[in-house]
Formats: sequence, C-alpha cells, structure tokens
Amino acid sequence: MASKTILLRFESKNGQFRLTVDPTDQFPTLLPKILDNLPENVDPRTLTLSNKPHNGEERLLTSLAGVAIERVSLRHGDKLYIKYKEQPQINGNSAAPSATALQPHNSSNRLNGLPILPTDDVPVSALPQTSPTASIKNPWEFVKQSPLDDRLDKKDGKIPRSLDQKMCRHGPKGMCDYCMPLEPYSPKYLEDKKIKHLSFHSYLRKINSATNKPELKSSYMPPLSEPYYRVRPDCPSGHPQWPDGICTKCQPSAITLQPQPFRMVDHVEFASPSLIDTFLNFWRIGGAQRVGFLYGHYEEYTEVPLGIKAVVEAIYEPPQIDEIDGCTLNEWENEKDVDEVARLCGLQKVGVIFTDLIDAGAGDGSVLCKRHIDSYYLSSLEVTFSARLQALNPKPTKWSDTGCFGSNFVTCVVSGDEDGGIAISSFQVSNSAVEMVRANIIEPSADPTVMLVQSSEEEDGSESRMRYIPEVFYRRINEHGASVQENAKPSFPVEYLYVTLTHGFPKESAGIFNASDFSIENREAIGEGQELRNVAKKLGISGDKVEGDKGVRSVADFHLLCFLHGMGVLNKEEESLLCHVARTHDLAEGFQLLNTPGWATLLAILQESGERPPKRPSPATFEAARNSYFDDSDQLAKRFKGASLR
Repeated sequence: MASKTILLRFESKNGQFRLTVDPTDQFPTLLPKILDNLPENVDPRTLTLSNKPHNGEERLLTSLAGVAIERVSLRHGDKLYIKYKEQPQINGNSAAPSATALQPHNSSNRLNGLPILPTDDVPVSALPQTSPTASIKNPWEFVKQSPLDDRLDKKDGKIPRSLDQKMCRHGPKGMCDYCMPLEPYSPKYLEDKKIKHLSFHSYLRKINSATNKPELKSSYMPPLSEPYYRVRPDCPSGHPQWPDGICTKCQPSAITLQPQPFRMVDHVEFASPSLIDTFLNFWRIGGAQRVGFLYGHYEEYTEVPLGIKAVVEAIYEPPQIDEIDGCTLNEWENEKDVDEVARLCGLQKVGVIFTDLIDAGAGDGSVLCKRHIDSYYLSSLEVTFSARLQALNPKPTKWSDTGCFGSNFVTCVVSGDEDGGIAISSFQVSNSAVEMVRANIIEPSADPTVMLVQSSEEEDGSESRMRYIPEVFYRRINEHGASVQENAKPSFPVEYLYVTLTHGFPKESAGIFNASDFSIENREAIGEGQELRNVAKKLGISGDKVEGDKGVRSVADFHLLCFLHGMGVLNKEEESLLCHVARTHDLAEGFQLLNTPGWATLLAILQESGERPPKRPSPATFEAARNSYFDDSDQLAKRFKGASLR
C-alpha cells in the first residue's frame, strides 16, 4: 500500500514555499525541488535545514543521505528553515558549479533515478558507517534489531541468589540485602565467575541506569553513542570546511585509550570439531596458512548474564594466495552469492578465522608456540584487518543515537599453544579501534606488539590534507604501581585495542550440515577441485542409476549448496526448497525437491558429465586389445634396446 503524501513548508531569507513529499523519500531527493524555489546563485553544498529559525538543529542536506523524512518525525504541515551561501561571482560568472551542473538530468549521473549529490574527498582507508550528524530521532521507533536482541531486551537479567544461612534473618518468603537478586553487571559476581568482560546487554543496563533515571522525569536519551574521531563536516561556526578551516567545535577531542570493559559477543561455538579439522587439512597438506569466513547464527549464552554466542555452522574459504608466513586475499567475486545461500539456510557471516602454524619438526605433529604472554596474542596487522571487517558488519540497535553500535563480527586464530598443540583463540577489536582505523589514525607496525599512530605531516613536511590526527594517550601502570598517562605517539601497545572471547564445542555435535564431505572451494593449490563428477558422486549418480534418497540426505553440505547455486540450474523457489531441506533434513520435502523441473535438469546434466561405469568388453574386442598390447610391447622393447640405466 502506497504511503500517504504530506505537505512540508520551507522558509528562507527569500520567502516561503511548500512542497508535497512522500514520507518514505530520502532528504537528498528534495534538493532539485528546493533549488527550483531559490535563486540561481545558491551553492547546493552549503544548503542546510533546521527545525527553528535560530539556534535550532542545523543539518547539511548532503549529510542526510540515507535518512527518510519519516525517520525524523516530520508531520503534515511542519515547517523547515533553509540557510545557504551564495556562489562567489568572478567576471559575472559563478566560480562554483551551478545547480544544473551538480544535478544533471542525464541517466549517466543518476543512480536508481536519484540525483548523485556532491561529496567531499575522504581517506581511502576510511570506512564511514555512522556520523554524529546522522543522529536518528527516537531510534527505538525505526531501528529494526535482531530477534535475539529483542528477546534479551525483555529480560531483566537479574542473577537470583538463595538464602544465606548465616546472614539472612527472615522467612522463606522474605528478602534482604544478602539474598536479593544481583544486577547482571555486578562486579562481585563477575569476579567470582571469572568473567573478564561484561556482555553487551549487561553493559547497556549499566549505562542506561546512569543515563536515564525515571525518578527525574526527564526526556529519554539513547544511552549508546559510537566514538567519532574525524573532523565534523557540518560545523555550525560558518568557516570553510576542513582542511581549509577548523575550530574547536568540529575538530575531534584528544583520545584516551582504555581497555574496553564489555564485548559484543561473549562466546564462539563451533557446531562440530570436523569444521576445524577440515579447515586444518590445507595446512597439513600444503604447509601454508589459510583464511576462511565463518557462517552461522547468534544465540543466547547462558554462562554469562545476558550473554550472546556465535554458533559457527560452516567455514567458506575465499580466493586467496597462501604462503608459509601469511595469506593474501584476492577479489571475492561470488561473495554476495555465498551470503545469499547462507541467508536461505538461516545463517549469516559471523566472523573470520585464519591459521598461524609452524611445524615444530619433531615428527609428532607438534607446532611452535608463537603467541603467549611474553610476545603477543593478536598482532597490529591482524587488529587492523579485523577492524575493517567489523566496520563492514555493524550491529543495528535501537539504543544508539545513530542506530548502530559496534559489531558482532568475531575473529578466530588457530595457532600453537604452550604444550605444542593446536589451539583456537577468539577476539574482537574495540569500538575505538574500529573508529581509529576509519579515521586513518593508526597503522600496523613491523613489530606485532605495537600499533603506530599516523603522522599529521606528509613526507615533504607539509600538513596532511587527507586526515586529521588528534592527540592520542593511553594509561598504564608504571614500575611504582601508579596509573600514569602516556603519549601514544609514535606507538602504543596493541592490547588496548581488542577484547578476548571464549570458545568451545557442544557436548553433542548437532550441526545442520551433517554431510559435509564435498570438496572445499578454492583449493586447487593442493590438488583439490570442485567438478561435476564430484557432485554426481555426492548425489548418488552413477551412469543411468540415480539414488534419490541418497541425494536428499547428502545435500546438507554448505560447500555443495554454494556450488549448485553457482551452476544456476535451479530457480529461486527450487533453491529455497533445497536450502530448507539441507537445514531441516526433512525427507518429505526432500522428495518434493526430487520432483521439481530444476532438479530433473540437474540430474540430466550430471548423468551426461559424471563418471560412467566401464562396459564389459566383448571377446572380439578383448582379442584385438590383446594383439595390440603385444605389438606395442615389441615396439617399446626395440626403442629401449640400446638404452643404459647407468
């Protein structure tokens, strides 16, 4: 059903006008209509909207990309106030491009029919996801978060306690300070259970109780706010935008690094040990390191108050160049296709895993221990790599003023432990680390234990126009046991930028992909490839013989599903049914899949290209082959008659 249009009033120094708009339209789509009612010498880059004529919340129109009109609670008949700057005149002509030059009407400069707005240059490594200028009014009304977060929001999270036989002086139905339930962020409980970091929802309860106090009857404020270490592009002071101008209102404040007290995910659970064993086979055969992306889902983790765990169901290995001391990721062309297969299976990308293994040379399968308390656990290069991936996978939440906060993306490292065995370690980088990578403030060092702070000067000594580097500090305990503040330039310990997670396996393997024996993708370097004959063997096809029940049971393999998706034989409905069968193992729906036209086409292709059993030769054919064999043997003996083996 189409949304009802509303009328908005606009007022500028040139007068008033009205526009009829659709509440679902985004603010940038109003630019051509607004420019039609303003003088021709208006600079569209400086056009701002405000809810008040003076001292209101001013926002650049170009900074509201992706924000719909209905998200800021505008109603029918509301008035917005417009401010702008005029383009300077040089020899009677505008120095800046005109509105028509900025918004041409040809299709080559439009995206999905919407005008392309002028944007400022940003650092290449910056990954802007949120901005303080894109704050959402009443985010709890518009942001759609995950069902798991909705369930955890409804729980009180309090930790029950039984009667204390020594201190409680009341009956079984009474309660006192010694037996009343604890808050999920209770320091004493976390210390007793040896929980190092608060869960995200426990941290949310803690800061929300300090930010919003119902007894004060004040307006509600979102308790979460992501760090922002870049120059604000919409400074209200009126000076030219950075790097041409900067002031105390738009420049970022000094950064004081502290260990993050919470983590977005508390535990990583691998659905089956075979996932890691299959992943390690590449290193066992080829001796090179390997990178894979984790696909799974998130569940509640009951071992931590209001905790969240990532359940890994599959590991997909993208195109890469593997070496003994690292990996180089190539362009992943079918990433969206793999994500779509995962979505049909009820999964999503939850993290990344990579190996860092060196054989100890003892011949017993032991490996060297590179990561320990005296070296490092996560290198500066790996922190930067994880920060970029977390920035690409933000977590939507209605408790943040920007609609996003942090990320549930995890990083797992497979390396040697102190006993020479192979162990898994799980991490997440802090929100501050993600923002510092976005702002191009830090860069990895050759020393894996420290992170470098970028210089604000270029190689020629001039001030950088691509990035603004604020002051960075960190606190540490000195040799006298006192907490002191140190300047982070030129480098600081990498431990300030990540938090550790726990990991494990279920007591009983209950992964949804219980038939994962199909060839792994992108393993041509060790002689393992995915071919049609492998699919035919997997689905029980041999010549004209087709074992339908075997095919139904064997589709529960994520790598096989991705390969079949790449063939493009099944339509969307058939592929959705295939993934549903793989996830639920429902034989009734599996036999329904066997009767679809797409599956019949797939079987026909596999029967033509798959391996056929050898036919039994006739006596005449056998005699001809025998004579040919002896003739060839005589010729072979003649060719090697004068050969010497010395």
